[in-house]
Amino acid sequence: MSELPFAYSLSHEELGWTWRVFDEDGVTVATGAQSSQSDAQAAIEDSIRRAAETLL
Repeated sequence: MSELPFAYSLSHEELGWTWRVFDEDGVTVATGAQSSQSDAQAAIEDSIRRAAETLL
């Protein structure tokens, strides 16, 4: 994944993994929860791609 103006947090919770994607101003642009870490990481990457498309 190339350098994009987004950051994310990924946290393990009791029932799975929660995540948030932030823009360069710290505004949350996407959130979610998945049962596995790999599914959460895939959702993060997909959310970043979709958010980046809005910048074009």
